[in-house]
Amino acid sequence: MIYLDNAATTRLTEPVLSAMLPFLTSEYANPAAGYGFARQARQAVEKAREQCAALLSALPEEIVFTGSGSEADNWALRSALILTGKRHIVTTRIEHHAVLRCCEFLKTMGAEITVLDVDADGFVSPEAVREALTENTALVSVMTANNEIGTIQPIREIGGICRSRGVLFHTDAVQAFGHIPLNPEEAGVDLLSASAHKLHGPKGAGLLYVRRGLSLPPLLYGGSQENGRRAGTSNTAGIVGFGAAAEAAMKGMKTEAERIAAMRDTFVGRVLTEIPGVRLNGHLTRRLPGIVSLTFSSLSGSELMMLMDRAGICVSTGAACSAASREPSHVLTAIGLSRAEANGTIRLSLSGETTQEEMDTAVGVLKEAAAALRSL
Repeated sequence: MIYLDNAATTRLTEPVLSAMLPFLTSEYANPAAGYGFARQARQAVEKAREQCAALLSALPEEIVFTGSGSEADNWALRSALILTGKRHIVTTRIEHHAVLRCCEFLKTMGAEITVLDVDADGFVSPEAVREALTENTALVSVMTANNEIGTIQPIREIGGICRSRGVLFHTDAVQAFGHIPLNPEEAGVDLLSASAHKLHGPKGAGLLYVRRGLSLPPLLYGGSQENGRRAGTSNTAGIVGFGAAAEAAMKGMKTEAERIAAMRDTFVGRVLTEIPGVRLNGHLTRRLPGIVSLTFSSLSGSELMMLMDRAGICVSTGAACSAASREPSHVLTAIGLSRAEANGTIRLSLSGETTQEEMDTAVGVLKEAAAALRSL
């Protein structure tokens, strides 16, 4: 099998699993307990907090662990309205559904939502963000990088605009965390969401970066976990795995990003020259290293995916959370693709475990699959 759907999830690596195992077996104590047996679990959670904070050049106390990136997104959006007392949120058409559907819910509760367009490369204009702000704006939420097309947003410029207007700025960095350098303080970010399973950590572990001095209302009420901000027994093993994955990502980020981007560019170059009727979605260079979105004229992305699957290659037609939907990708239609073009799109996503040989094989299989479908 050749796995090229790392934007959906990544493989749990052996070092991460090794770090987690003691807390699934011998070190099973509840980290919130007061006796000595719980001390190691509690210290492991705090070590993971430090490891995740280091990846953001943040303070450990600015990291709150959650159950997923989607949970962190929802918490950020809902909290902004409560914290500020304002009712207006600005976001974009290409956000993850965790943001967009939360906004839809908040709208039913009386919030005003402004959803900004993006250009053909998937960029939102900082000036459009500026023009959308009102005296009633509680929050701007713009993702760091898109999970389908890979385009990296001008986060620093948007953050500067929000900070100058006293508006909270949230960024969904789930797809970017551990893959490109991030520094929320320098970018003017108040709230940032991330998830462990996108960087070879476990599923079921996420985080919300909360800028120092910002006192969010609790997500869950009950115990005093996460400094009273998220009640419930800590997922010790998951949190430990998140920390180990974050530390590993930080050590090899620059060299791995360069290697992955080189494989990506070679693959894209071959596909565009060797297969007729293909276009690349997203910005050519200002994109995440490992994401490739390709539209095949007059072909079905689902059928291409099935033929690739038969050959043992895992790709997708878009975001994993929308895999069962019959509707075209909201990201692809937002950048101007027709329904037919959106339905003729596949996504391949690489990781540090992807090899050049695998990518060369993928080109060959994709050529055969596209030729077979066009012959019908």
